[in-house]
Amino acid sequence: MDIIKALKSKKISPEQIFMLSGLVVNAGNYLYNLVLGRVLGPEKFADAAVLITFLLVISFVAMSFQLVTAKFALSWSSEQYLVFTKQLFLYAFLAGGVLGGVIVVFSGNLQSFLNTTSSDMFVYFGLGVPFYFLMSVNRGVFQGKKEFISLSVTYQVEMLSRVLFTFLLLYFLDLDTSALIAVGIVLSFVFGIFPVKNLKALLQQKGVLEKTQKKQIATFFVLTAVYEMTQIIINNSDILLVKHYFDSYEAGLYASLALIGRMVYFIAWMYVMILLPTVVKLKKEGKSTSHVLYKYIGYIGLISFLIVFVCLLFPNQIILLLFGDQYVEVGHLLWKYALATSLFAVSNIFAYYYLSLDRYFPVLFLALLGIAQVLLIVLFHSSLEQVVHVQILAMFVLLIAQFLYYLIDQKKTSST
Repeated sequence: MDIIKALKSKKISPEQIFMLSGLVVNAGNYLYNLVLGRVLGPEKFADAAVLITFLLVISFVAMSFQLVTAKFALSWSSEQYLVFTKQLFLYAFLAGGVLGGVIVVFSGNLQSFLNTTSSDMFVYFGLGVPFYFLMSVNRGVFQGKKEFISLSVTYQVEMLSRVLFTFLLLYFLDLDTSALIAVGIVLSFVFGIFPVKNLKALLQQKGVLEKTQKKQIATFFVLTAVYEMTQIIINNSDILLVKHYFDSYEAGLYASLALIGRMVYFIAWMYVMILLPTVVKLKKEGKSTSHVLYKYIGYIGLISFLIVFVCLLFPNQIILLLFGDQYVEVGHLLWKYALATSLFAVSNIFAYYYLSLDRYFPVLFLALLGIAQVLLIVLFHSSLEQVVHVQILAMFVLLIAQFLYYLIDQKKTSST
């Protein structure tokens, strides 16, 4: 807390603190994955990558609850918002229980399809899903209220507890590594729920929402869920399909490639978290929002260019430094994967911007190109290089579609 006070005294805004915290969280998660890759080797890391991918998948599903919670934070009175938040906590826990139960029931099928060494990893993971959903609603409260310091704390606690528990379990217990990693992830969900805002007031709240409010929530939730589903497909389908079509060694190589190449997306995520409440607030005040879009596209575009350029110049050195010589044979694909991720990251800024404005057509582009990406990989997977190439194609088409939509929208706006 003293550090936070010191930062505040030097005029560092909560948004900037959140950005710095996001860098630390991403660095911690990267270190977590890199150490796992080095310790386990390509074959075992392939199983760990499946769990990490499942973590990303449920994070996108749970993000629907987080975005809905954040969306209405500034729109309703404090009492209405407390009623809404309490009900959303309940719905999130029930939805998490259903999804987690499905994962547990079909754990054997998942093991068979993804060629993993154990089904226990899916059982443990499924049991933790409800806690992740609760954590996401709590984060949505902080995000919507623009309490970025508290939001930062939840991410820090989740990351640190996952790193701590995973490696303690791996060090002290000589059991199936994938199952131990799953337990470490689940424990991080539980600890990541805290701190909970207005817990006492939430428990005492007994009001109900009006029908118009429920309809407003349901509409935004469904559209947001569609948006998040496209994120799941585009971000994670490639790793799961590669795990299905290729042997464990090649799947492990590809997982290391994806982890490094997705650096752009993880950095873009920090900007996206600030984008929604900023755009919603400006819209409510009747102010222009286009400059916010330009600013974030500029940030992500510059970061993307630098990462792709560095990956092009020093691919083998990067992989040697991060994962070791066991993974270096996929070095020539690093810049190409980073390019695919960069195209998606910039496209996603357009979609998220319009989602903040209650404009949902760009989400359709994401859905169509997400499905196209899956079909392309299913049809063309003779090599890891071909898998990367079809993703570049799909993401390039997506970016062009989003940009053309924006130009048409701007022309219509200026003519009215």
